[in-house]
Amino acid sequence: MTKADIIEGVYEKVGFSKKESAEIVELVFDTLKETLERGDKIKISGFGNFQVRQKKARVGRNPQTGKEIEISARRVLTFRPSQVLKSALNGEAPPEDHAEIDAREEAAADAAEARGEDFDEEGMEDAEG
Repeated sequence: MTKADIIEGVYEKVGFSKKESAEIVELVFDTLKETLERGDKIKISGFGNFQVRQKKARVGRNPQTGKEIEISARRVLTFRPSQVLKSALNGEAPPEDHAEIDAREEAAADAAEARGEDFDEEGMEDAEG
């Protein structure tokens, strides 16, 4: 799906003109981009979380030559789908109270980040039953 497809979908479903639909879609993407550039988290209930994480510089290896190279520090964007989206992708019924599950997942992710670990969604699913 492209941005043009999204604009077309807004045009067809909402009934705005194509120009208005394009402006709305552009505004949404600009807002998301500006928020992420500031390093802020984006949480879309029932969809997922976008977060910018800082990766430290590290030593890597060129797979062709085996020579060690330095991989510079950088910011990366991560996306963590919500339980609602995961259920929809797998053809399952959505969880009863997806807002509560989203809140628990976010709390677990924040706790893991504070410990300097990556959050494992699979562990959350097991804990939920």
